[in-house]
Amino acid sequence: MQLENLIKNAYQESADGIRKGDLIKEVVGIREYILNSKKIIVPNWNKAKLDVINQVLKEFGLRKAKHLEFHTSSCDLTRMPAINKAIMALDIAPCDLVIARGRLGVPGSGSMLVIIDNKGRLLSAAISPPHIIHGKTIKDAVYYEMTLALERLGFTRK
Repeated sequence: MQLENLIKNAYQESADGIRKGDLIKEVVGIREYILNSKKIIVPNWNKAKLDVINQVLKEFGLRKAKHLEFHTSSCDLTRMPAINKAIMALDIAPCDLVIARGRLGVPGSGSMLVIIDNKGRLLSAAISPPHIIHGKTIKDAVYYEMTLALERLGFTRK
């Protein structure tokens, strides 16, 4: 079933007060959307993050992402920098999927990696504590977040 139909059905269940939680067909629908995405973009100014994201995508048997290189520092002035970075990318580049990483919220809140579809709907995400807490390199943190964002949808390494 197409993602739009799954979303519509879930909305109707919620409106009718009968929604009991996520269904396996909904998770499968999200996975199929990601698997069928032809153009995946990563918006940032740092190619190193793109390289790590592409490493994880390859490990999971997914298409390689393209770099959408633009200054995203203005997103740090918003309440939800990672999500705003992803949505900004949709505004300037046609694509099927956006994978964006940025600050979770206020300074000191840590980071978040989000995966959104071409309509700006959040498909998956993963968060990390502030760097000062976890002490990982940027590459290790991005690797962890990207892996978690895919695993939480049932993707496995190939």
